[in-house]
Amino acid sequence: MIQFFLIVGIVGIIISGVFIGAWVDGDRQRGNFYSSTPEDRNSRTKIALISGFVGIISLLISGLIYFIFQ
Repeated sequence: MIQFFLIVGIVGIIISGVFIGAWVDGDRQRGNFYSSTPEDRNSRTKIALISGFVGIISLLISGLIYFIFQ
């Protein structure tokens, strides 16, 4: 059970970083910003926030399971 929440948390954080553009260079991020529409940016930000929250909550649950039940 702990492995499931740990994997979901890590994958959620990675998806959030990809959609928000956290692991790209400054030039690439600037190019992506100016080549996309505001609707695209809003949808990517929503996906990044949701997956980031799911990732953080899953990591917290896995930590609680680890420290409480073991």
